[in-house]
Amino acid sequence: MSREGPLTTNKAFFQLLDWSQAQRRQQIVPGQSASSRGVMLWAVRSVPGLGRGGTVLRWLRGRVCRRSALIFVLLWLVSWLSLSGLLFVHRSMFSDLCTDDKSRRILQRVCEEYQQGVLTGDLCEDLCVGGHVEYKRCLYYENGKKVMAASWRGLPVVLKSKLENFSSYEALALLEYQDGAGGPGGEEELSPLDVVFYATLEIKNSLGLEAETNLSLPRFWSQRLKEREQPYTRAELASLWALLQQEEYTFLRVMQDLTDHVAKVLGSCGHFYAVEYLAAGHAWDQNIFSIDDLSLSPQDGPGRTLMEVDMVPRVALSFLDMVGHFENDFSHHLHLCDIKPENFAIRKDLTVAAIDVDMAFFEPKMQDILEQNCTNDNDCNFFDCISKCDTKRNKCGSKRKNSNLQVICEKIFRSWFSPTLLGDKAERPLQVELQQAVQDCVETEGGEEVERARAIRLKLQGLLTQLIQEELDNHQSQKQARETHRVHTALNF
Repeated sequence: MSREGPLTTNKAFFQLLDWSQAQRRQQIVPGQSASSRGVMLWAVRSVPGLGRGGTVLRWLRGRVCRRSALIFVLLWLVSWLSLSGLLFVHRSMFSDLCTDDKSRRILQRVCEEYQQGVLTGDLCEDLCVGGHVEYKRCLYYENGKKVMAASWRGLPVVLKSKLENFSSYEALALLEYQDGAGGPGGEEELSPLDVVFYATLEIKNSLGLEAETNLSLPRFWSQRLKEREQPYTRAELASLWALLQQEEYTFLRVMQDLTDHVAKVLGSCGHFYAVEYLAAGHAWDQNIFSIDDLSLSPQDGPGRTLMEVDMVPRVALSFLDMVGHFENDFSHHLHLCDIKPENFAIRKDLTVAAIDVDMAFFEPKMQDILEQNCTNDNDCNFFDCISKCDTKRNKCGSKRKNSNLQVICEKIFRSWFSPTLLGDKAERPLQVELQQAVQDCVETEGGEEVERARAIRLKLQGLLTQLIQEELDNHQSQKQARETHRVHTALNF
């Protein structure tokens, strides 16, 4: 073996540049032993790219550049995604944030358009000129809908609009047609009959309901316009048309002359309308409706105590009365598809009123909503309104499977009359019977078992009436017992 012996790997590494050139010229470097050349060949083959004539520096520089570029691209991508996510969250959370400043600006813009003659209404003069409408606070914004609390001549009201701006509503095509045909004076040719015709079509489209033949405009708008003979101005017609595009306004206007179980519309200004302020329900309150929200005066005396004692059964009776109205007293059955405490309120006489009716539909509209493609029954659930899936046709049935009463029993009555909340009263015979009736109500599909559902509703009404009488008798007995045990002496009078 040569005295030089095998070259170390380090020595081969430093000779790679010359070796690579020699390889391309098919030359062997003089003075190199066979073992040295073997080590260099091994080193060349073990480093990627060098066997093809590359250099170590070029290989290292390429690896570093590619890694740096990859890291840069990844950092840029992560930064872009983070920034986009933050912007989306900010836009979602804060762009429609309910604030007093924004609410005041919205109402100020309404008044500016009123002064310009763009919109009008029986609320505008008090809101924009007389100062009789006092803004209180912002209640909530949701999907463009604006809801605010205010006071109108001392009466608490809620101001609502589906959209923020008056210009966001679709213009009345009849006005645009007359502008093109007759110029500025075209509005004089509009008659109340024309408006009633278009209003009737809008009601039919929004509610899925055939409007009555004797439909009149004053029923949908202000008291001030009743029995009016002169033509309606452009601002009046445009404001009415903006209101009719809001399903909740149209629904409340149609219903308030027919039942006490919806919030009353008190007036409007442009696209905003005022409804009565009522004590709304709370999911976290075991009684759902707080007696403190009713603002009862201290001088109510014994009446206040009695109301606290029998409040729950009286409100439950009002719920049953509402169900009866919605099922039997209109031309079509009315379905409530979003039943929860927050969507109902009570008046001082404990009458239940629906205050959020965005998910209330008459039968024709309900059938259109339920009919959709499906593979199983779960595909046929529309919030609290459900139907069955016909697997042969892969189509949901147009008939609702459950009922308003069944959902109310499940989401409200069952918690009200549960043994956990009743405590010692839960063992009373009347309470036990009432609990069983509520459970039967939950298990009865009113859509398919109409007669049984009606029988259960009547049974619940009877039991609740007996419960109220029982509570009154107990209260009266306790009152008499206290008076009997009171001792009158010269020092106690």
